[in-house]
Amino acid sequence: MTTIGFLHTAYAHVDTFRALVRELGPGQDVHVVDESLLAEARERGVDEAIRRRLLLRLREVAAAGADVVVCTCSTLSGYAERLSDAAGVQVVRVDRPMAEAAVAAGRRIAILATVASTLAPTRELLTSCASPGTEIIDALCPHAWPLFEAGDLDGYAHRIAAYARTLETEVIVLAQASMAPAEPLLADCGKPVLSSPRIAVQHATQLCSKLYM
Repeated sequence: MTTIGFLHTAYAHVDTFRALVRELGPGQDVHVVDESLLAEARERGVDEAIRRRLLLRLREVAAAGADVVVCTCSTLSGYAERLSDAAGVQVVRVDRPMAEAAVAAGRRIAILATVASTLAPTRELLTSCASPGTEIIDALCPHAWPLFEAGDLDGYAHRIAAYARTLETEVIVLAQASMAPAEPLLADCGKPVLSSPRIAVQHATQLCSKLYM
């Protein structure tokens, strides 16, 4: 049976991604959580010390039996993706499948984030996926992240949804995996609103299946 591994920077993500694997499987899942990676990246940027620790964590997930590893932190997942060869396992950045869907859905895209360190890597990813003429707009949702840190996930999702309704764009990208609960709250907003967890697990499941064909 295939195994999808996950590297998280918040314990809240474990149940979310475990449920998706159960729903979208068949397959097993393993999880490693290191909250300090994101905390330190926000404090001083992604330096060489953080990249070394990121590699160690990816190898830890691989050693636990993962066929494919999903890095669920949008701030770090681009760096993690580039460490696939060194880690000895294919690493999926959680937001790449979402980004590819976003650029196919419209040409004026808002990156909605609750952590500022997510904006630049998400913009870089969307730009690399987009055709010329695509407009990408940064939108940092104020006063939302402290709600997530306090465990008020319902308040967090509603704060994001309320801010999203103020954005005048064709597509809204919920840039962090933690923001996915806001997606159903925006079902009536009249534009595509994309989050990363489900589509990332679908992609990882397909990759795992190919390994055993």
